[in-house]
Amino acid sequence: MAHEVDLKNSILRTDLAVELVKSKPTKQIDDIKITNITLNEQEAKEINKKEGNYTTIEFEDVTDSENQNKLIQIFTEELKTMLKNQNIKDDDMCLVLGLGNEKSTPDSLGPLVVSKTLVTNYIYLYGNLDEGFRRVCAISPGVMGETGIETSDLLKSIVDTIKPNFVITIDALAASSVERVNKTIQMTDSGINPGSGVGNKRKEISKEILGIPTIAIGVPTVVDAASIVSDTINYLYDHFAYQTASTHNPASKLTANVNYLKLSQKFKINKEEKEKILGMVGTLSETETKELIYEILNPIGYNLMVTPKEEDFVITKLSEVISSGLNKALHKQITK
Repeated sequence: MAHEVDLKNSILRTDLAVELVKSKPTKQIDDIKITNITLNEQEAKEINKKEGNYTTIEFEDVTDSENQNKLIQIFTEELKTMLKNQNIKDDDMCLVLGLGNEKSTPDSLGPLVVSKTLVTNYIYLYGNLDEGFRRVCAISPGVMGETGIETSDLLKSIVDTIKPNFVITIDALAASSVERVNKTIQMTDSGINPGSGVGNKRKEISKEILGIPTIAIGVPTVVDAASIVSDTINYLYDHFAYQTASTHNPASKLTANVNYLKLSQKFKINKEEKEKILGMVGTLSETETKELIYEILNPIGYNLMVTPKEEDFVITKLSEVISSGLNKALHKQITK
């Protein structure tokens, strides 16, 4: 089935395929949404992504233990499905690659996951593994700014030496929407270009380069300033729409700080009201507004990459979700 391509975010930085495609099959499990996208060569080219399968898991709160456990289960099942679709057998050897800089909190997801991954290859070197466990090795190679070596070149040397059957990479991503930061997991069988979300595009890590299936898993931990400003303008419209709709509702006056975005009723204002609020800017479409903000901030170097203030705590929780799901998907014997 062909997807309708939405290029409105193309000028903004995003690693998420789900933000660039309008028509996509989704399913809901409680408050967690799962989206599966398959891009053919033409569709991938139109949104500057690689062809392949993209699975996106969207959630609200990873810090709550109940939500975390539910998310781990869903992530595990989706990863198992992707492994199966890549014809990966239970006894195939896996190399887990933790991309990123452990000294930079929003970029430390990969190294944190690797530190919690159940590595078994050293046991295999001295004997057989118990039933239900596969050979797994892992590495966090650091970033090119520290090593001076392209991660893709380094990984290719490792793959040629130890000969794993498949690779799983973990990396922090960038989103073009504030709502997705720390609330989205993307996995894809198309590989990854390290650093592309923040404008530091490096050699890709993929099946074409390594010669073996390569699955990339990531979470957006940063968003650029242009996206924040654009989202804020839309929230401003929603706020005025909610206030207008609630003017004659006595109950609304008794409730402070209502999160109107989570209400079942959607509050919208028309073009005339937008113009009244923001003048000429209010006459612009969402696409035009984003382009304007980008054109203002980018040339002067103020289109900064931003991460939430509680990132150090949240990144730990996210690494626990991914490492737990990874261990359960790779080792049948692990069920908790």
